Amino acid sequence: MVKCVSILGSTGSIGRQSLDIVKHLGIGVAALTAGKSVERMAEQCREFRPRLAVMATEEAAAALAEKTSDLPMDVEWGEAGLLHAASMEEADCVITAVVGMLGLKPTLEAIRRKKRIGLANKETLVCAGELVMAEAKQYGAEIVPVDSEHSAIFQCLMGAEEKREIRRLILTCSGGPFFGKSAEELKSVTKADALRHPNWKMGPKITIDCATLMNKGLEVIEAMRLYGLPVEQVDVLIHRQSIVHSMVEFVDGAVMAQLGTPDMRLPIQLAMTYPERKECVVDRLDLTRCAALTFTKPDTDSFPCLALARECAKAGGNVCAAMNGANEAAVGLFLEDKIAFPDIYRLVKSAVDRISFVQDPDLEKILTTDRLARQSVLESM
Repeated sequence: MVKCVSILGSTGSIGRQSLDIVKHLGIGVAALTAGKSVERMAEQCREFRPRLAVMATEEAAAALAEKTSDLPMDVEWGEAGLLHAASMEEADCVITAVVGMLGLKPTLEAIRRKKRIGLANKETLVCAGELVMAEAKQYGAEIVPVDSEHSAIFQCLMGAEEKREIRRLILTCSGGPFFGKSAEELKSVTKADALRHPNWKMGPKITIDCATLMNKGLEVIEAMRLYGLPVEQVDVLIHRQSIVHSMVEFVDGAVMAQLGTPDMRLPIQLAMTYPERKECVVDRLDLTRCAALTFTKPDTDSFPCLALARECAKAGGNVCAAMNGANEAAVGLFLEDKIAFPDIYRLVKSAVDRISFVQDPDLEKILTTDRLARQSVLESM
């Protein structure tokens, strides 16, 4: 079990639940980082007493410093602060709970310091998975997934010695708030509709990604990178109950599944305690009280983002980075009520088609692709 953590994105949903587990297990906190939520960050700093707190902007950092001037704590801001939080010597684990490409550089920094990475930032592997996994191997850093689906696969693969034993990974998906709707019906849905996830309480960006099924597309790519498998060996099934978090089918026909209540604190805790298991604060699953467990294939005609993600995964190179950057920009526009729900796919597809292909991108090329894809979305509104 880890002894001390840095949590990148501590005021968000995953960050707050990570702190629940930190408190439950009595783990130390080296650093906390946040965007602009000064009040919530001040409360967290008073409770968990990190040595370092980082805010996104200089103004937010100044406000936090004023509110916590009596604490023995440094306050920093921006990318430099994030990199410092990810590399602190006393932290043996870094929970990457920031959203989007913001998590890439700090994750690489933590890997180079040989930290355990509790990975909740899927964009890191989507955009630069080959680079990240190569560095993790080079430096001997552990990557333990925090996403419920990838944690489920991680658990199902405990004891599987060789990749050749795996026939396929099966990611489950709730289907989001618009399950069963046609493409025509989706033209009139609102932001409020899209943010009404049936099973999980998450931040707005990931909730919209669940509504478009782009989140599952990102997870398909993430699974490829984490487990070194081609996209053809990663499938998706709609499972409305969110009880089976994912499955692995082996070559002999056996299927292993991880079941549990839909509570992110279980995979978060495992990332901190692995290879041990500890008592957790989550509700226990009572199979006698569950509804029937159902599984259906996703409708990629009405929800084309999932199919687009698979196409990008097959293309490789910098294409996934382009798709991810464009998606972040398009979701941002939707959350600002500047585009309609179907426009998310339209803008992402357009950006992917316009980006110049790079076969083996380095970090600079990945970041450039991300910037150009976002720019393309704004130009195509």
